[in-house]
Amino acid sequence: MKYIVTLFLIVPQLCFAQLTKQDSLWLPFKHFIGSWTGTGQGVDGKGTYERSYQFALNKKYIQVKNKTVYTPTKENPKGYVHEDFGVISYDKTRKAFVFRQFHIEGFVNQYVLASMSADGKTLVFVTESIENIPKGWRCRETYTVNGANEISEAFDMAEPGKEFESYTKAFFTKSK
Repeated sequence: MKYIVTLFLIVPQLCFAQLTKQDSLWLPFKHFIGSWTGTGQGVDGKGTYERSYQFALNKKYIQVKNKTVYTPTKENPKGYVHEDFGVISYDKTRKAFVFRQFHIEGFVNQYVLASMSADGKTLVFVTESIENIPKGWRCRETYTVNGANEISEAFDMAEPGKEFESYTKAFFTKSK
């Protein structure tokens, strides 16, 4: 009987417990946590995607892993495999989310969260710096929550002095 009374006292408190400060920090990204598969297309052709977003180091960071396999094309008869990994962190000094992305081709993009829609469903990251590419290039990653288990991504690039142009668009479904 003691156990039943204890359960009645504790369970409601657990259900209405406040989020920790660390959990609250990551609310804009809560939908992304997990594993995703998808398809997309762009400059390199059509591709299949595998991506994951996982908390790392006591929820101080979100680790992002991505692999895209592009089908063979006339320009690239063997196809192409792109991989990148990244880390999203929160810079307390700037009060900004920063996304560092490391590409198999040797590029390192450092983005800052530039905007988020009022409903929190669209997040736009814009590069602050890019390593191993001529000066002046810019990149933009736009992530949109389309449904409970669906997201999309648009990756845009801009040559020095020019406007952003679409490079790839991808659509993902949560696999776990």
